[in-house]
Amino acid sequence: MHPHLAEEIQVGAPLAHRMALAQPEFRALLDRALEGHEVSVDDGERCLHAEGGDLVALIATADAIRKRDVGDDVTYVVNRNLNFTNICFVGCRFCAFARQRWEADAFNQSIEAILAKVQQAVDLGATEICMQGGINPEMPAFTYRDILLAIKGAFPQIHMHAFSPMEIMYGSRRTDMSYRDYLQMLRDAGLGTIPGTAAEILDDEIREILSHKKVDVQTWIDIVTTAHDLGIRSTSTVMYGHLETARHVAAHIALIRTLQRQTGGFTEFVPLRFIHDNTELFRQGLVGEPPPKGIYDLRVYATSRLMLQGAIDNLQTSWVKINHELAQLSLEAGCNDFGGTLMEESISREAGANAGEYTPVDEIRALITARDRRPVERTTLYDKREAAHEDTAVDGHGLGGRSGRREVPARPDPYC
Repeated sequence: MHPHLAEEIQVGAPLAHRMALAQPEFRALLDRALEGHEVSVDDGERCLHAEGGDLVALIATADAIRKRDVGDDVTYVVNRNLNFTNICFVGCRFCAFARQRWEADAFNQSIEAILAKVQQAVDLGATEICMQGGINPEMPAFTYRDILLAIKGAFPQIHMHAFSPMEIMYGSRRTDMSYRDYLQMLRDAGLGTIPGTAAEILDDEIREILSHKKVDVQTWIDIVTTAHDLGIRSTSTVMYGHLETARHVAAHIALIRTLQRQTGGFTEFVPLRFIHDNTELFRQGLVGEPPPKGIYDLRVYATSRLMLQGAIDNLQTSWVKINHELAQLSLEAGCNDFGGTLMEESISREAGANAGEYTPVDEIRALITARDRRPVERTTLYDKREAAHEDTAVDGHGLGGRSGRREVPARPDPYC
């Protein structure tokens, strides 16, 4: 990341000053967004190419819309990722996590091992388990249901945020159930919400190159909207920085916006940078070096805030993908959620991410308060949890979480 990026985008300068730096036509686009008008795919594409004064004004506009729509609270969730198997036959070219069952480092965790990891998370104050894994062709047909039953039987209070649309598609086929019946079964077994991952770019031509075996666009839509209809809410995501163009990203965001207007089921939108280092896409020369971390990431966050205003309020930064410093700066580009503590994040790590797998609450809170924003712990569904000391100012002290709940220590013992 450029060492003077914050200065380049003039963080803290008055909105009028930063807006005046934009070209007249681009400033008119931003003025329309500030007035609440829908940002079209064409305008979104232009935003994703913004440079110089246009970029400064874009980021300022996103920040102003964020402040107007959701205020200065920055939320986070105390959670744990749980990747229960890395055995997978799908062959996504952007993934470095998957293994074939015969590889030495392939794993398929037992229920006992899974429950032990949930216990560790609960002991550290987690309210959510985010669980995904590889698509293991040898797993029993009802594995996903049985994992949920085991976890919720032992930890009824934990929120299960689990199983991407790809996993839902595979599970429904293995059990010979419709998506609706399968999702309803998982809901009854304790599923709370689903990750809106496996989205990558919602364009079938790009998806064919990324992973020709993976869920196609219409199936992704069918599964997510069916979940929403059953009262199972989901996140929404985009993966950027690989084969896509700015047009693909803008069209993807517009599609998410359309779906949200139909169902109201998305809790948040999460832009995810493609981590390339150890992937087949990069090794085979299908993609070059992605754009340097910094400017392009802020463009994506800011454009997302503009395009999704009035549809999805919560825009989540991804510290595990872009590092803590840039995630902190993204709070000036429209983001209002810092994501989760994670405690285990194998997928990005295997691809080459180096931001770590766990960020403790104290560190998240310090990063947020350093930008003069108020950290607030939330649930998966964005209900804000009561602060320990409500009269404490925005200095990071005493806002760690619910009264009577033990704080997460500065660093956990290793989990794996």
